[in-house]
Formats: sequence, C-alpha cells, structure tokens
Amino acid sequence: MSRRNATGGTAATNAAVFGEVLKHFREAAGLTQEELARKIPCDRSQVARVERGTRVPHETSAEKCDELLGTGGVLKKLWGRIDWYPEVTHPDWFKRRAEMDAVAVALREYQERVIPGLLQTPEYAHALFSRRPTSADEVEERVRARLSRQQRFFADDGPLYVAVLDESCLRNGVGSPEIMRDQCAHLLSIGQRPNIRIQVASAGVIGLVRPRGSMSLIELPDGRRWVYSESLDSGHFNDDPAVYARHVQTYDVLRADAPSARESAALISDVMEGYGHHGQARTQRGDLDQEQLQRRQRRQLHRGSPRFPRRRPRP
Repeated sequence: MSRRNATGGTAATNAAVFGEVLKHFREAAGLTQEELARKIPCDRSQVARVERGTRVPHETSAEKCDELLGTGGVLKKLWGRIDWYPEVTHPDWFKRRAEMDAVAVALREYQERVIPGLLQTPEYAHALFSRRPTSADEVEERVRARLSRQQRFFADDGPLYVAVLDESCLRNGVGSPEIMRDQCAHLLSIGQRPNIRIQVASAGVIGLVRPRGSMSLIELPDGRRWVYSESLDSGHFNDDPAVYARHVQTYDVLRADAPSARESAALISDVMEGYGHHGQARTQRGDLDQEQLQRRQRRQLHRGSPRFPRRRPRP
C-alpha cells in the first residue's frame, strides 16, 4: 500500500528521494547520465536505475558522485541516513544466517572462489546471481537482500569482521574485468575500516593449512558461538563447543601464517591492476578487430566494383 504525503500525492521512497537529489546535482553540473557514468566509471543503466530509485547505490559511489558533482558531501550524508532495505526477502534456507548477521558481535570468515557476500559490490553480486537462469526482478531482489546485510558491518561502530580470502576469490573472474577491478578496489577501501580486516591466503605461500571449505565463525550477544557452512542452496549450523574450537584453531593458525592485511592489500592492488590492463587490452583488440573488418569490407567492395580498362600511352 503506497504512502501519501502532506499534499495528497504519493510519497516517494527513500531510494527515489536519493535518486531525485542525484539527478538534480547531475543536471546542475551539465552532465548526461552517460557522461556521469563514464566519470564514475560504471554503466549508464546503473545511473538511470539509481535516479529512478530502483537500484541501491554503494557508499563509495555516493562519495564519488559528491566529488564529481561538487555537492559538498550531500549525497554521502543522505546515503548514510537512508534505510535502504526496509523490506527484503532472503531465501528460506538463509534466513537464520541473516538473522545472526543482524546481531552478531564478531564474525570471522574463510572463503574460497567467490568474494563473501558481505564484501561484494552491487555489480559483482548482480553478475553472480545472473549466472543462474532466473528473472531480472528476482536477480535484483536477491542483490538487495545480499547488500542489506552489509550496512551494519560498514557502520562506524560496526562489529568485528575478519575475512581470510583464498586467492582464488580474486582470480575467479565474475562478470567482467571492470567488475573485478571495481571489486578489488572495494576490498581495499573497506579493508581500511577499523572493525574490518581482510587477508588473502596467497597461492604462492607454501604450507598454508586451509579449512576444508568456506566457513563462518559467528559470535552472538548471548555468548553462543556457531560454525556456519554452506552446500548447494543449504546452510549448516553447528554450536558444538568442540567443533567450534577445532575450527577456530585452524582459522587462527591460517591467519597467523597468511600474509598480513597490509601485505594482502598489496596483492589485491596487483590483481586489480591486472584487471585494468586486461580491460585495456580487450579494448585495443576490439579496435584492431574493427579496423581489420573495415579493411576486409574495403577489399570486398573493391573486388565487387566494375573494372574499366586503363588507357595506356602509345609508345
């Protein structure tokens, strides 16, 4: 049921208000959606959806728009005051985990192949969910549900969050080189928050003892501690103290032997740079392919044109 404002019209959602403010500053700066998207950088459709209030922008995107549009920090302040996820629906098998994230006092994770949901950018999450045959609306809903878990951990007084990523998380390309480059930049940014530490279990470090699979160690306000893991569309919880202690020991040893957060940031930067070069190379290949296509078309046109005998001068 839609709300109504004081003048009798339909009240805009918080997301729509943010979109209207962004549009106001963009137009005041004399930029089109495509020009702003190129400067961020992102796809024009993302800017369009944010302005319509159908896409949740990331905090770093709000900061970038403040910088590009000269707003004096208005967009970031507005972003921080908005409850972006008043109503989200998590898959049934994941609801219990989402409820734990909402109250956890500490969270430690080890992840393989895929960036953890709490660290994903909207574009990375969208590309990940789009791999499965599903509707666009369902993809957007799942992205919103995933991002809704992040805000609490990104707050100034957020709970402790330590993530150890297997290097495969960085190397396993999702979406495009541009999405992966932005995802790496996001890791570097949020890794600077006082309550968040990100380490990478490098493939080049010999002797690292990794857990047998991705897992989360969750501490709740009531003192209970849980081990959480996933299989295909299923979540598994275990609060056996002996099981928890065994996994904590494996995790702590891995953290001690893995590169530090600062060393890991250097590795993430190198991977990010590689994705940037990959994108440039792809653009150059595209330009070369286009040039070769034009050459072939010119040759075909020349071969298909009528031939006229050339007059030769008489000796």
